[in-house]
Amino acid sequence: MNYVTATKRLSMFAIAALIAIQAMAMTDAKKSAIAERIKPVGEVCLLGDSSCAGAAVAANAGPKDPADVYSGKCAGCHDTGAGGAPKVGVSADWVARIAQGNETLYKHAINGINAMPAKGLCMDCSDEDIEAVVDLMVSKSQ
Repeated sequence: MNYVTATKRLSMFAIAALIAIQAMAMTDAKKSAIAERIKPVGEVCLLGDSSCAGAAVAANAGPKDPADVYSGKCAGCHDTGAGGAPKVGVSADWVARIAQGNETLYKHAINGINAMPAKGLCMDCSDEDIEAVVDLMVSKSQ
């Protein structure tokens, strides 16, 4: 091996060693800055999950007013009949449904049926809230 080739190899080795040393000598501040830039945007916490310490879990503030839920979530379809929804106050739309019994009405309202999505898209409503709205709608439609 001649002198020029050996010098080139030694120089390349020295450069590679310097780069490796620089990478290993990264300060804690640099490591923290990198970790901050690549951290996840958020996390999913489930009720009772102790690994999400400090996460605020919204508690259900109690039962919702059925009239408020109806006007906010249900009226758009059940006042107009959109998507085949039975209109509140039109007893002919409700006779066959009421004949199926409250449990069937509740099940359909909670799980969805035909064009109606589950809970009428009131995802912050409990099953009991939905049942109360169904009772309100039926009482206005008999």
